[in-house]
Amino acid sequence: MTAHVMMYSSGVCPYCTMAERLLKNKGVEEIEKVRIDLDPQLRMQMMEKTGRRTVPQIYIGDTHVGGFDDLSALDKAGKLDGLLSGS
Repeated sequence: MTAHVMMYSSGVCPYCTMAERLLKNKGVEEIEKVRIDLDPQLRMQMMEKTGRRTVPQIYIGDTHVGGFDDLSALDKAGKLDGLLSGS
């Protein structure tokens, strides 16, 4: 079983697509997507929660991973699988 994954995203974000692809390749079957382009309140919520303005902003369980570059760096460092499995 993989940890819950939530991603703030927008409909025209190539980095969101790349993050989703990487997560799916890691076996994540379901990603809760919060579309900030559809609701300005959600953008404000994301900015308050993460301190960042750009998407994607990815959470795995309770851990704020950051954006696609952060997710990719975790994977390259060999730490993403452990985070996804909840270890």
